[in-house]
Amino acid sequence: MREMAASADRDGGGGTGRAAVGRDRQRDTEAVSRFVERFAGELTDAGMQRMAARVFAALLASDSGMMTSAELAEQLQISPAAVSGAVRYLTQVEMVGREREPGSRRDRYRLHGDVWYETLTRRDQLLSRWEGVMREGARTLGPDTPAGVRVAETAEFFEFIQKEFQQVLVRWRDHKAARREAASPEGGTPGPVA
Repeated sequence: MREMAASADRDGGGGTGRAAVGRDRQRDTEAVSRFVERFAGELTDAGMQRMAARVFAALLASDSGMMTSAELAEQLQISPAAVSGAVRYLTQVEMVGREREPGSRRDRYRLHGDVWYETLTRRDQLLSRWEGVMREGARTLGPDTPAGVRVAETAEFFEFIQKEFQQVLVRWRDHKAARREAASPEGGTPGPVA
């Protein structure tokens, strides 16, 4: 019984129970570790801080989508201070949330539900701000100067991307709703959608 509780705790707690223990035993932990490190490397190459990328990838690869600082430190073989810095960054960019573990003084870190959707939506807001700055810059530089033309075209590009992106997000929501509806039994509760 103690082994099951320890295994469920390593998986991130949150009521994962026997099903998660069974899945953990079926998984190749080295292969999971390689996946976490490979995906973290991709995120790092895209500009994310290395430790934040590793912590995010570890959370993503956990069944519950949540882990304590100690669990993250143990799995990634990093110091609690490194976990703390990574989590600080991930909470600032709203990719991870922090919650108190019930009946404990420990915090758990949890992935937000639609983390990619939310992250890309914030990128869209960033593009909107950049577009405004570029339009102002084009006026400042003068519409007939080479720099003004280049900056105005950049603003136009950001505007185009935003319009296209909004349509993509709407199509994604529709696609996800259709998958959820198809996965649910008639009249029942929708099944899980990744």
